[in-house]
Amino acid sequence: MIQTDSDSSRRVAYFYNRFIGKFQYGKEHPMKPKRIIMAHNLIVNYGLFRQMDVYLIREAQLQEIGKFHDPDYIIYLSQFMSQNKINFVKEYCSANNESVIPENLLEEFKLIIKWSQQQKVKTENSEFKVGDSPDNPTFSGLFSYCQLSSGASIDCAHSILTGQADIAINWSGGLHHAKKKEASGFCYINDIVLCILELLRVYVRVLYVDIDCHHGDGVEEAFYLTNRVMTLSFHQYGDDFYPGTGQLNSVGVGVGRYYSVNVPMKPGMSDQPYIEMFKKITSRVMQVYRPDCIVMQCGADSLSQDKLGGFNLSIKGHGACVQYMKQFGIPMILLGGGGYTIQNVSRCWAYETGIALGQQIDEAIPSNDIYYDYYSPDYLLHFPIKQNVENRNKTEDLNKIVSTVYDYLSHIENAPGIHFHDVPFSFYPDMDEENEDENKEQMDYKQEVSLNELEQELGVSNSSKNEISVQSNSRKIYSKSQQQDL
Repeated sequence: MIQTDSDSSRRVAYFYNRFIGKFQYGKEHPMKPKRIIMAHNLIVNYGLFRQMDVYLIREAQLQEIGKFHDPDYIIYLSQFMSQNKINFVKEYCSANNESVIPENLLEEFKLIIKWSQQQKVKTENSEFKVGDSPDNPTFSGLFSYCQLSSGASIDCAHSILTGQADIAINWSGGLHHAKKKEASGFCYINDIVLCILELLRVYVRVLYVDIDCHHGDGVEEAFYLTNRVMTLSFHQYGDDFYPGTGQLNSVGVGVGRYYSVNVPMKPGMSDQPYIEMFKKITSRVMQVYRPDCIVMQCGADSLSQDKLGGFNLSIKGHGACVQYMKQFGIPMILLGGGGYTIQNVSRCWAYETGIALGQQIDEAIPSNDIYYDYYSPDYLLHFPIKQNVENRNKTEDLNKIVSTVYDYLSHIENAPGIHFHDVPFSFYPDMDEENEDENKEQMDYKQEVSLNELEQELGVSNSSKNEISVQSNSRKIYSKSQQQDL
């Protein structure tokens, strides 16, 4: 059963590729991309996908990733392609004259040839922090995983900029710890930064809101010196909790001073005080900063029972933050992030997909969900939070945080009244051209996923209704307007 609220008219674009859920950091690693598949299955089985435009996400090109990340770091990461992809690129390029090879494949083809000449010996560089600790392991297909996650977040931005959507969702994104030339906290490429940089081509101000249990340090660092992005992070802090940054007085530098806002909390944070403080701070931020777009990282490790987080939020409490930001009515992008009790992560992101659509989904997990057994013993969407957990955040401390943040916000400039006349250059392919690249269909094979299988999963049987959006490189495989014909 789905109940619709009064705000269900906003257009939602949803980006997904089940291939991304098949990557594995390692058997014992807490990061499980499988949670993305699990969330998607709930979204499908609750019927939410029928209210959205669904896109099969594509891989970001090397030049797009290079808009933020160091070239040497990108080349280093690109060593870790899956053998299947290497074979595909070799076969495709050997069958085509180089003059007609798509630019992104040509770049990868040159890399592969270079590795072949080096007898496929992978170089090691501790500077990049990849493979030198259990947190950031190397694995087959690592680079494709990064490309897919980033491609979806960039396309989320593009769907907003082109007016194709009011809200865009990429649950495979939100990897907020990655630095310019360094892997960190299970994150290798910072899809959030790439997404925001694309938005800044058109928008004057972007607000980044992070409700992951861990501080969004990579995003804050990227925009620490600018006033065009305000980073607002609600996170656990202290007692050597990772990453150890995000203290209250970390506010930005130079032109960016007071445009980094941090809300550090202690373990045990529960719904009522969290939501109250969240609303107080975000309402003041929206009043003062007046952003053109909101990018929200919805890391689910702030939920109760998470394996790595120390907060005690319910799904409804976590979702209340998404609901509150949505009610401001400006363009919005929802991204994934942390979350390590995977059956709770999938519940949360399915619930918040419903919020984006203005729909409240039913309590019971659909019995036909292939991951149904993961939701035992109750098989309900909302799981019980831990009881008798001490909330170490005292009311007077939380009030002091709010007061301090208000003081910081009083120092920032009013939103500018002058807008861009010239749109800055973009690495985004074909942004200003309304033509269909005949190679786009070929690129889908590179993602090693069958479009027909995904159509069947979504319940879309008439392939003639599929289309490639002329303004997005991700393939639109289902449109909300089709639901009347199904």
